[in-house]
Amino acid sequence: MASPPGTEDGPADPLAGHPDRLRPLTGALVAAVLAGRGYAVTTDPAGDLVGRWADSLIWFLRPGAAGELLQVRTLTAPAFPIEYVPALHAFCNAWNHDHLWPKAFVHVEDDGQARVCGEVITDLECGVTPHQLDRLLHCGISTGCQLAAEVDRLPGGVAT
Repeated sequence: MASPPGTEDGPADPLAGHPDRLRPLTGALVAAVLAGRGYAVTTDPAGDLVGRWADSLIWFLRPGAAGELLQVRTLTAPAFPIEYVPALHAFCNAWNHDHLWPKAFVHVEDDGQARVCGEVITDLECGVTPHQLDRLLHCGISTGCQLAAEVDRLPGGVAT
């Protein structure tokens, strides 16, 4: 069984130290918290953490001048022909009206296929405890999976 975030020991361990101590958001901290939950993630060619949940991909990004923003972005599996974009916008508007997380939006890829994405973004400029980060990551993953399940039910999607 994995240890709760923030209880590990060792100078190189991003979770070392008092569990209530704020620490800067780093890729190592995100990776350690995800590993503590038993989630398998890899680093993509751009250096970002990414994992697969069901058929969807979820990225764990750190935008911002100092990488202080946590962005959990879900790319849902089905691709839709370009003529479905108005219906996808309507779906995303309804989702965003009824759900707090994730923010849903339509992304049209270079090949003309449309995809629905979701994202949860949090400003962690003042730092984060491992427990807080665990809750934020869980929120991004679980709500991203909920969005993906709804998108899977939409007509016109083709599995990718």
